[in-house]
Order: sequence, then structure tokens, then C-alpha cells
Amino acid sequence: MAKVTDGESEESAPVPQRLLAVATRLFAERGYDRTSVQEIVEAAGVTKGALYHYFGSKEDLLQEVYARVLRLQQERLDAFADADAPVEQRLRDAAADVVVTTIENLDDAAIFFRSMHHLSPEKNMQVRAERRRYHERFRALIEEGQRSGVFSTATPADLVVDYHFGSVHHLSTWYRPDGPLSQQEVADHLADLLLRALRP
Repeated sequence: MAKVTDGESEESAPVPQRLLAVATRLFAERGYDRTSVQEIVEAAGVTKGALYHYFGSKEDLLQEVYARVLRLQQERLDAFADADAPVEQRLRDAAADVVVTTIENLDDAAIFFRSMHHLSPEKNMQVRAERRRYHERFRALIEEGQRSGVFSTATPADLVVDYHFGSVHHLSTWYRPDGPLSQQEVADHLADLLLRALRP
């Protein structure tokens, strides 16, 4: 599901995107547990019936806040992984991209990690499975480089993945758009750190 873009307001966006944009804003401002369905539909200018037509519950909105970012990142990772380029370049591009796309969707990431415990066990499992699929594809690039001798095998690929994504998941706690580093600079630094850790 697409996000509301800079060129369109919440009011002019299609109903599902409008609901998601409003829910994201309210969850970020007030917290998931302190935001009611009534507040979401009023802010979006729709009825509860419209919300339930597109999303079965407030919990479904929370799941979609994170799932849409993960879908975008998975598509981009697949494109990098399948590109006709040396494995070192493909991994670096993927490692930098996940930083940039996370920063571009910082509210979504912050909301999700703060509120993930509100998801039902079933939905939690779905999200974890999707995230695991992403991590496995990322890890496969590292393993490809390790098999071909481009990357060191001194550190297990799983640990390298955890190292990089620990940094990515921590971004929402410190990154500020008006800070000293641009999102691309942060992405480049973290991608370079990852590659230095893998150098034979």
C-alpha cells in the first residue's frame, strides 16, 4: 500500500492511504494504545465502516504500518541481490539502502518497535516471518561472498546480519533530520562499517 506522498495531502489521498497516514501520525504522537479507532476515523474524515472495510481492526493498521516498509525494503533488496554486479557492491548497496529506507520511514519503524507487543501472537508471527525472509536474503549475500573468498569467514554470517540490523533498528532512537549527518551519509558510514567487518 502506497504512502501519502509529499504532493498529496491526507485529505486528497485514497481512503486506505489516508487512514494509514492518520494512524501513523496519531500512533507517533500519542502512542498506539492511547489512540482510539474513533480518533483515527475522525481525523481521517471517514466512518468506522470505511476503516473496517479496508482494515479489520486497529491492530491491522499497526501491522500495515510496518509491513508496507518491509515490503518496500524486500523489493529493493531483491533487486540489489539479483543485479549483475560483484557481490561486494550488491551487499553494500543493500546495506546502505535499508538505512535510507528506514530513515525515510522513521515514524513507522519507531511506532512498530514501540508497539509490536500489542500485536496478537498470530500477527506477530506473520511480521517476524516477513522480517526473517528479508534477513535471510541479506544473509545469503554475505554467505555468497564468504564462499567465493571475497568476505572473511571469521565471523558467522548470522552474527554479521544481527550486527548491521541492530544499528538499523536503533536509528529511530537517535537520528534527526536536522542533525549533522544526512541520511545518505549515515547509510554510507554503516554500509562501510559492515564491509570493513567482512574484509578478509
